[in-house]
Amino acid sequence: MARNKYPEETVEKILDAAMRLFIEKGYENTSIQDIIDNLGGLTKGAIYHHFKSKEDIMLAVLERQHNEYDAKLYRILNDRDNMTGLARLRALFWIALSSPRQENFFRSSPSLLNNPKMLILQMKGTMEEAAPQHIAPLIQQGIEDGSIRTDYPLQLAEVILLLSNLWVTPLVFAASPQDMEKRLKLFGQLLEPFGANFIDEDFTRRIMDLTEMYGNHPDPE
Repeated sequence: MARNKYPEETVEKILDAAMRLFIEKGYENTSIQDIIDNLGGLTKGAIYHHFKSKEDIMLAVLERQHNEYDAKLYRILNDRDNMTGLARLRALFWIALSSPRQENFFRSSPSLLNNPKMLILQMKGTMEEAAPQHIAPLIQQGIEDGSIRTDYPLQLAEVILLLSNLWVTPLVFAASPQDMEKRLKLFGQLLEPFGANFIDEDFTRRIMDLTEMYGNHPDPE
């Protein structure tokens, strides 16, 4: 059998088709066969040569989207001279939250509680990469310039990301708009003693919009 001379192009075709279908139909309603039918002649074997499952395809789609906005994030991470640590923390979260990638993620992703592999990978990335490499340095700068107060920059970074990625993400725990608003207010209050409250009106409005559009809406108590 002839070898594929352009495996990167094949992978890109698979990811393009999968991303489009995940957005249009949702992850749960998209099958491997749907992806095959949108590949213009590529076979099931071509997919399974590169990916073991639909879940692996979704993870690759998310990784590619991450890479597309990394440059914006790194500009904030490297802009120490023009902003305080707290200002950079706010800017970092706002860029991540307002990115089209974020809306695509909400629109296309399955419930993370029902997909433990994806949830574990997200938490692993949070604890091993995002907290120590992205958030803790901003908190450390905030300590140095006086905008943030804590003796535990790494641990505060971990708490911020765990709450952000789990508790105030409607894809993980079901939330009505009323409940999400209360979570955000309490989250801000928890951060206030550290001077690290990055939850402003824009952040709150964006989370509320995503909750309205893509969150689960149980009846408020």
